Amino acid sequence: MKKVVCLAVCLLTAVAESFACTNLIVGKNASTDGSTIVSYSADSYSLYGELYHYPAGMHKKGTMMKVYEWDTAKYLGEIEQAHQTYNVIGNMNEFQLTIAETTFGGRPELADSTGIIDYGSLIYLGLQRSRTAREAIQVMTDLVQKYGYYSGGESFTIADPNEIWIMEMIGKGPGVRGAVWVAVRVPDDCISAHANQARIHQFDMNDKENCVYSSDVISFAREKGYFNGVNKDFSFANAYAPLDFGARRFCEARVWSFFNKYTDRGEAFLPYIFGETNEPMPLFIKPSRKLSVNDVKEMMRDHYEGTPLDITKDFGAGPYKMPYRLSPLTFKVGDKEYFNERPISTQQSGFSFVAQMRSFKPNPIGGVLWFGLDDANMTAFTPVYCCTTKSPDCYTRIDGADYVTFSWNSAFWIYNWVANMVYPRYDLMIGDLRATQHDLENTFFTAQQGIEDAAEKLWAKDKKAAVEFLTNYTGMTAQNTLDAWKKLGTFLVVKYNDGVVKRVKDGQFERNSIGQPATVVRTGYPKEFLEEYVKQTGDRYLMK
Repeated sequence: MKKVVCLAVCLLTAVAESFACTNLIVGKNASTDGSTIVSYSADSYSLYGELYHYPAGMHKKGTMMKVYEWDTAKYLGEIEQAHQTYNVIGNMNEFQLTIAETTFGGRPELADSTGIIDYGSLIYLGLQRSRTAREAIQVMTDLVQKYGYYSGGESFTIADPNEIWIMEMIGKGPGVRGAVWVAVRVPDDCISAHANQARIHQFDMNDKENCVYSSDVISFAREKGYFNGVNKDFSFANAYAPLDFGARRFCEARVWSFFNKYTDRGEAFLPYIFGETNEPMPLFIKPSRKLSVNDVKEMMRDHYEGTPLDITKDFGAGPYKMPYRLSPLTFKVGDKEYFNERPISTQQSGFSFVAQMRSFKPNPIGGVLWFGLDDANMTAFTPVYCCTTKSPDCYTRIDGADYVTFSWNSAFWIYNWVANMVYPRYDLMIGDLRATQHDLENTFFTAQQGIEDAAEKLWAKDKKAAVEFLTNYTGMTAQNTLDAWKKLGTFLVVKYNDGVVKRVKDGQFERNSIGQPATVVRTGYPKEFLEEYVKQTGDRYLMK
């Protein structure tokens, strides 16, 4: 028993420090324009952020393909290639199908090291082989049944222009092929989210239209001793991912922040986050107003500002109210253990996106992956159309760039360069980043209708030309944004050099009457910080 507890702690730590991701979900009748919307941040301290591309193809019967674990690139084995595969750009395919994930780990004894399909490969195989969310659920579950599931517990968001589903899956243990799983459709007029904790509790086993599951999802839990009640009381989350402090505060709290902002039930759910009740939040809720793509982008930048979990106002935020905390999530002082809050926006993101899927437009035009490298809070989302046949160079491993190889042509590294200038003096510098960020994103939003009108006219005449047009537009916006971010970086270096602030007017550094740089502003430290500084140091620095 002690060994199992130790394994559980190790697995929780690994999940928290590797792929601790967030998905936000908006049904088509809960969005302002009828889009289905899904967001994702790939949060890892070892992930080089890039935009993956898998071209469409036809394959001869019997063709085999190698499978490598997404997290580590470890070779897992071979599987049979599908006869036909579809174009995939990032986490969206040419039919606007989008698949995202968050890892909950769950019971460590259920991981199967003999399986061939890991959760990352499962996502991209599902995208290459499916046209709709329902088809993807079938494809993904068939794959793990045939080849075995290599990873720990996983929550998947599977969305198309008409439907959004949450599927939760966990293996059956070493050498036992397949997985137990359940998938529930999010109602069109609701919002939902998941963030590294299983969220499906009771589900309607008789509603075949909105709920599907493995035949042994309950019986396997009984066999393993995870559940002994009546079927109607069965909770997938309770059986396969029992709740603990980390699951509440590091994971469910991120879901809470979304519900808190867009429903009127945030205060009612706080006791659950604080551990005062075990009554979980609903899987989905009707929002208090309809959400836009921009609303979801901004939510991906959230740090609990203005809530009881706000981390910008205490001592840990430093003099410049930084809404970040250095990892790890927990730390010890003496014999007591403490923790840092874990908001949606986090510095270790490799990439993030907000997927917009629209049934009322042709597929190549209706699906837009608003994509950004690094932390969502410190990036600009650019439009990537789902028909795109080539990743923009700056979104790839250009110049041999990877997680430990810098390149001035890599968007991942330029965003990180700028962000790491801003973090230490956040409150002082974030306004300059916001101005560039919002200017770029507003420009893309304003241009969207015109670009899509032109693409639709092309599509009616020459489908190939329309795809080429949108591929080129995707590449152009990515490169222009990279160029703008480099300019932002050099501006910040000059403006804030040596801890002072250069004066700026109308976007230009000011000069005096004889053309010399104007005198600098010595901002010093904020009043609250100076008061705490004197409190900590006493009369040591008192002028006498």
